[in-house]
Order: sequence, then structure tokens, then C-alpha cells
Amino acid sequence: MSGLYIHIPFCAKRCIYCDFYSNTDLQRRDSYVSALIREMELRSVDDRIRTIYFGGGTPSLLTAAQFQRLFDAINKNFNTNSIEITLEANPDDLTPAYLASLRLLPFNRISIGVQSFDDDDLNFLKRRHSAQDAINAVNRCRDAGLTNISIDLIYGLPGQTPKRWLRNLEQAIALDVPHLSAYNLSYEEGTALYLMKEQGGLQVIDDEANETLYNMLRDELTKAGYIHYEISNFAKPAPEHPQGLVSQHNTSYWNGTHYIGLGASAHSYNGLTRSWNVASLDDYIQSLENDRLPAEIEHLDERMRYNDLIITRLRTIQGVSVSELRASFGDALTSRFLAKTETLKYGKMLKMQGDNVKVSAENWFLSDWVMREMIEL
Repeated sequence: MSGLYIHIPFCAKRCIYCDFYSNTDLQRRDSYVSALIREMELRSVDDRIRTIYFGGGTPSLLTAAQFQRLFDAINKNFNTNSIEITLEANPDDLTPAYLASLRLLPFNRISIGVQSFDDDDLNFLKRRHSAQDAINAVNRCRDAGLTNISIDLIYGLPGQTPKRWLRNLEQAIALDVPHLSAYNLSYEEGTALYLMKEQGGLQVIDDEANETLYNMLRDELTKAGYIHYEISNFAKPAPEHPQGLVSQHNTSYWNGTHYIGLGASAHSYNGLTRSWNVASLDDYIQSLENDRLPAEIEHLDERMRYNDLIITRLRTIQGVSVSELRASFGDALTSRFLAKTETLKYGKMLKMQGDNVKVSAENWFLSDWVMREMIEL
């Protein structure tokens, strides 16, 4: 076991683009924390937990006392020797007082949902902070001694120009954070953003413009010294981290390491099965009050496990290890993989480096297409 993911679904308000499960009823935080603790008791394991990640939603809406209850339960029910404990946070939650309370807890990494350093973008996305709030949040984290900082950005907003995106990147680089994630805005069915698009009220930019913005992201951050270690993730090297201060927790997903997901809508994976909790606060709490795990389980056959490996590894700078593929799935699947590789190598979409097959750096924006070509249907 490597990772423990804990979903905190609460949000002060919903952003127009988000399709993660969330709930705005903040009065239910205590009962939700109690349900999380009961789930920990029912899912207690002896395997070592190397990383812990509080995601959301907005985990920074929990109080220090609520987090302390969760950490006490984690230490009681799991073998924790964690090298990385991450908190996702909204910039405007990171007041000096709140950060001082976090420093009494085991957190050693913070991921700040900046999304943009342009106030017009933030207003459009219905974020509850300003660009200056985001800058202040990063500086306050450093002042509080929490220096392992990641920030999230979104590109491809309606009408976004290269000039506006460059200003975002310049501000991010000026903050000199050790880690940055950037995601292409997606129009997920069921979100307010999707409805706006369907009603024709948005200037949606095309794939070519999105690719231009992505290449700018890659080029500007690489020039600034960041290592582009996964499609959407960049880490800055340091003497003690020559390969960059990567997200250990998220890297475990891409490396196929097992993880437990706790909370409403959270997913778990143990190599043979994938499970997911119910995406309902009411049903989640009620199930655990009745000592029932609110999860569905899917058993993974060889084809599904093979496809998982191809999709996750091709997201990364390491790519797919042919020897690992052969050891896990035998000669027949490996031979089919290599035959497909040859076709895409001629098209310069893939390259071979030692034992590893990788998506060519200049084609990472097209990696979803490459993955579709490489999996077994």
C-alpha cells in the first residue's frame, strides 16, 4: 500500500467547471468527519501508508480540530510512516491564523487552487478569491514555514489569448513555487459551464488554440527550470530533489501503486480490483452509521489491468517499461504493444529510450489520442 486519499466534499460555493462530487452544506462537516473515522475503522490495514492526500471539494474548510480527529484515527487504524501529507486549499482560506493552526498538524505539503492570476478569469470561473489573494496565500505559506507548495492553473478558458496566458505563466514563475499543475478547461456534462456552452453563450477556443497554450506552458516552465514529469505537472529541482519536488502521492497513481480512498465518491485500487464510494453525502453517512461500507467493487481482468498500465505510464516522463510489461503480461501482449509502438514511432508520436517507450515531448498535448491507439479494445 502506498497512498491514502481522503475526500472532503465541502465547498462554500460550486465553481462552474467542476464535476467532482461536492456539497455546500457546511453544517454537516462534523458528522462527515465521524463517518470518515468509521470508514477508517472498517478498512483498517497493516500495510504501510507512504502518502496522505486530502482532496476535494475544499479540504481547507475543515477546522484544525476536525483535522486532528482525522489524524488521530489515521494513526490508530493505519501503519503510517508518511513522507508526504498534502492539503488542497483555496487561497482565501489560508489566513495567517489558519496556517498557524495547520502547522500544529502533520501537513508538509500544500496544493493551492489558484486556477488563474487574472481577476476576469476568476470572476468567470466563480472562484471566491482574487489574483492578489492567491499571491498572498503563497507568501503566507512560506512565512508559516510550509514551503512545499504546489499551485493549480487552468488554461483554455473562453476567449483566452496567448498574451493573457503568458501573463499567468510569468506570475506563476515569479512566485518560484516548487511544483505547478496546469489543466485544460473541460466542459463536463452536468456542470454550469457545459450548460453555458450548449446555450451558445461562450467563445470556446478550438483544439489548435489549446495546443498553442499547452506548448507555451511547457516551453515557459522548462525555460524557468521546471521538469515536465507528467502531462499536466511540473516540478523544480533542488539539491535534495535533483529530479524535482514531484507529487509523491499522484506519482503513485501513475506508477500503479495501490491506494485507499476514503469519503463520499472516493476511489480505491489494489491491483486486482477498483472500488468507489457512493457520491452522496446522505448515503455515505447513513451507510457508515449502520456499519456498512458504501462502496461498489469492479474486478479487473487482464485487459483492464494492461490498459491501466499503458494509460498511466504514458502520462509520465518515464513512459512504459517494456521489461515491466513483459513480466506482468507476457510475450503476446508485449509483442502487440511493440508492433503498435513501431507504427507511432514512424509518425514521431512515440520514441524509444532504453527499455522505455515514451510519448515524444512535443506531442504530449496529443497523448490522449496516443493512449487510445495503444490500448487493447
